[in-house]
Amino acid sequence: MDITLPELEQVINYWRTERPSTGEERALSPEVNDLAKLYALMIFHKQKTTPLEALDPVCRQLVEGWRKQAA
Repeated sequence: MDITLPELEQVINYWRTERPSTGEERALSPEVNDLAKLYALMIFHKQKTTPLEALDPVCRQLVEGWRKQAA
């Protein structure tokens, strides 16, 4: 199964709500930071989708957590 860029945006927004930025510098949470790196790489490589199997385990778990709550 693949994840699309619009879905990844929704995943990022979900985790931004669950794990908001912290501190005066408004640093991203580790979860959001990992997803943002994935998003940036997809944009850089002009990928509209990417297979879930290709994601690192942390990002895959975050996507699956979002899908469970969205179902």
